[in-house]
Amino acid sequence: MIDKHQSLKRSSTLTIRPFVDNTTDNMGLEKYQMVLFEGIFHEEQVICLENNGIKRYITGLNEFAPEIKNLPQEEKEAAIKDIRNTVAQLEKELIANVLDVNDEQFWNKVKLLRPDNDEFWGKIVMRFSNDPVYLDPANDAYDLIKLRAIEHGGFSIVAKSLEHARREAPRYKFYLDRFEETASIKTELKKVKNKAFAELQKMFDKNTNKLFYVCKVIDANSTQYKKSTPLDVMYDNMDKFISGETEDRNKRLTAQKFLDTCILDMETLKLRAVIKDANFYKLIATRGDGNIYHMKSGAMLGKNPSDILLYLKNPLNEDILLDVVSNTEKYWNS
Repeated sequence: MIDKHQSLKRSSTLTIRPFVDNTTDNMGLEKYQMVLFEGIFHEEQVICLENNGIKRYITGLNEFAPEIKNLPQEEKEAAIKDIRNTVAQLEKELIANVLDVNDEQFWNKVKLLRPDNDEFWGKIVMRFSNDPVYLDPANDAYDLIKLRAIEHGGFSIVAKSLEHARREAPRYKFYLDRFEETASIKTELKKVKNKAFAELQKMFDKNTNKLFYVCKVIDANSTQYKKSTPLDVMYDNMDKFISGETEDRNKRLTAQKFLDTCILDMETLKLRAVIKDANFYKLIATRGDGNIYHMKSGAMLGKNPSDILLYLKNPLNEDILLDVVSNTEKYWNS
C-alpha cells in the first residue's frame, strides 16, 4: 500500500533523500551511499516540547511559536497570514471545518490543527530509509503538514535543504530535496571540479615543473615523485585526488584544495614541497621541545611547516635554504 502510494508521487519535485556525509564515518555505510543498513527503517514523529506539563509541537503552523513572535512586525504579519491560510485550507480538506482567517476567534474555532492537539500531532509520523520519500503537498494534505514541519525543524533528523544538511553535518541523516535548489548546489560542485580539471590539463600541457610541485604538496605520499616520474602518472594521481578517489573522499574539498594549491607562486610551491620531503629524509626533524630543527646546523626553524616556510624565505637564512634545497633535490634526481 505504501509503495503504491509513493509511486503516484514520483513526478513531484519535493523528495526526502538520505544525506550521505563522506567526511564522517558511519560504520562504513557512506562508502555505499547509504545512511542505514539495508532493510532498516527509521520512524520519527513531529518534535514535541513540554513545559510545565503543557505540550507544544513544532509544526510550522503555530502563529504563537517563539520563532514567529520574534520576527520583525512586517514579516510577522506575513507569516501569520500564511499560517492561517494553510490551517484554514487543511481544516476544510480534512474535517470540512470552514474558517475565516480574519476572525478574531480563529484559533478557538480550529478543531484539528491546534498546536497542543496531542491526539492529532502524536500520529504525524514519518518513516525513512535509504530510498527517497516523495511528497506531494499540492494534492495530499498530510504531505503539506509534514512539509511545513520539516521546513521549521519539526523532525530532528531531516534538514530543510541539502545546504543546511552540509552546514550542520553530521547532525542530519536526511534532507528535503527541492529539485531546483539541490540542482544548483550540485552544479556548484561540478563547476569547482571542472575548474580543477582545467587547471590540471593546463599544467600538464604547459608547466610540468609546477605539476611536479603540486603533486608533492598535495599527495600524502610525496616521496613517490621523482624528476623521472612520468607525467601521465602525476596526471592520473591528481585526477583521482580531484575526483575524491584517494584518502579524502569529499569531492568538493579535494577539488578546492587542488585549486588553492595551484594559485600559489612557484617559490612557495617549491619550498612547501622541499619542506615536506626534507622532513621525510630527516634533513629537518622535530625534537623533544616540539620545535623543528635543521639537522646539519642545529638551527631552530619553527614549530610547523608555515614557520619553516617563512624562515627559509628570509634572506638571512640563505645558507640553510641552499643546504636543505640541494640535499632534497638529490633525492628528487636519483
